[in-house]
Amino acid sequence: MPDFAFVPPALTDPNAPTLADRLALRERPMGTPLLRQEWRELLFMHWAVPAELLQAHLPPRLRIDTHDGMAWLAVVPFQMAKVRTRVTPPVPGVDEFLELNVRAYVHLDGVPGVWFFSLDATSPLAVWTARTFFHLPYLRADMRMESPSAQLRQFTARRTHGGAAAAHFRATWKIGAPLPPAEPGSLAFFLTERYALYASNKAQTKLYRGRVAHQPWPLSSAQVLHYESSLIESHGLPTPAGAPVVHAGGPVSVELWPMQRV
Repeated sequence: MPDFAFVPPALTDPNAPTLADRLALRERPMGTPLLRQEWRELLFMHWAVPAELLQAHLPPRLRIDTHDGMAWLAVVPFQMAKVRTRVTPPVPGVDEFLELNVRAYVHLDGVPGVWFFSLDATSPLAVWTARTFFHLPYLRADMRMESPSAQLRQFTARRTHGGAAAAHFRATWKIGAPLPPAEPGSLAFFLTERYALYASNKAQTKLYRGRVAHQPWPLSSAQVLHYESSLIESHGLPTPAGAPVVHAGGPVSVELWPMQRV
């Protein structure tokens, strides 16, 4: 499949969220969260891609979010831990699992968020729960994460979900020095400061939005030493060209609110 071809930046979207809109989402939502969890050992790999290409894969009402005229497509492996509901403690055996997602950034009615093309996970319970109650495209997969040293991480994955397109992933990365907090308006802020997620039904006729709350990401520099993957291609998207923008992140303690129809 061909690589993404560079196109000139698109015209500014008049409905795009303002910086004030983005900063407002740092505020914790009202009410009681449905779930609490911790996200650890993240690797953010982001590629700049033409906005028009990703827009064609979104539900009609969602608009692709851009930074300096370009959309961004990400592959993110990480560890989920301390998963529990608002009324139950973590349950050993089901409160930790590995996850790997393919995501892009979107907005609706001035609210920026994340759109997931897929979320592969090692927990069958998490996959069932997310698909049933959050309308998210979770898929079962075999995964393994290893830490050969304090700085090195190795992550492998193979999708096993029945009826889903086959996909595999393998990456090794080195975690570098801690970075200063992402400056509002910067690329790192745009890519990582996301406090809403969007989902739809299979026909993409119904849209849902969920809120999350956590402290701004503690980020570190990172270097990808090895990468091979068919995750992006499994969604009918071309292989991104060039090296990704890379950050290591976590841990953060996260609260999630129920999805609401929008």
